[in-house]
Amino acid sequence: MRPSDYPPLVIDYRGRWLAGVDEVGRGPLVGDVVAAAVILDPERPIDGLTDSKALTSVRRELLDAEIRRVALAFAIGRATPAEIDQLNIYHATHLAMRRAIDALSPAAEFLLIDGNRLPGHRLPGVAVVKGDLRHPAISAASIIAKVARDAEMLVLDQRYPGYGFARHKGYPTREHLEALERLGPLDVHRRSFGPVKRQLALF
Repeated sequence: MRPSDYPPLVIDYRGRWLAGVDEVGRGPLVGDVVAAAVILDPERPIDGLTDSKALTSVRRELLDAEIRRVALAFAIGRATPAEIDQLNIYHATHLAMRRAIDALSPAAEFLLIDGNRLPGHRLPGVAVVKGDLRHPAISAASIIAKVARDAEMLVLDQRYPGYGFARHKGYPTREHLEALERLGPLDVHRRSFGPVKRQLALF
C-alpha cells in the first residue's frame, strides 16, 4: 500500500520537540533489535527521507550522516538477544524504543511511533501504520536504526566468519540456516527463535 491509501495523519501537537521512532531487526535470528528516535529541525528539511528498506545502502549512509548533522536530537536504543529471549520480540522492541526515547537530549515532548502500538512510554504520542513512509521524522529514525544495525552485523561478520552476517544481516536466509546447521548457534543468536532453538537441541 502507498501512503495515500491511508487517512491523513492527525497529530495533536504543534511544538518543536516531536520525535519519530522506528526499529529494525525484529526478524533476524541474531543480534540486538535496534530502535532510533529522531527530532528533526523543521527549519532544515532533509530531501529524500523514506522507509530505509526502500533505499540503497549508499543512499542510507548519506542520509544517516545528514540526519546526524542537522537533526535537533537523535538517539539509539537496543534490546539484546538475552532480553529478546526473556521478554519476546514484541516487548523487547518496545523496550529498545523506550531506551532510544529516553536517550534523546534535548528530550521529546510528543512521539510518532511506526506501527500500530505505542511502546508504553510516559510521553503522549500516536502510532502510525507505515509511518516510515508517511512522516519524515519516522523515516529518519528508520534510517538511523538500519545503518546502526547493519554496521553491527559487519562487526559480527568479522568476529564470526562463516555465518555470512555481512550479507544477510542475521535474517534466516538459506546461507544463514546452513551455517547454523554446520557451525552451530552463537551466544549472539536469539535462542527462543525456532531455527536457533532447533539447532541448540542438536548441539
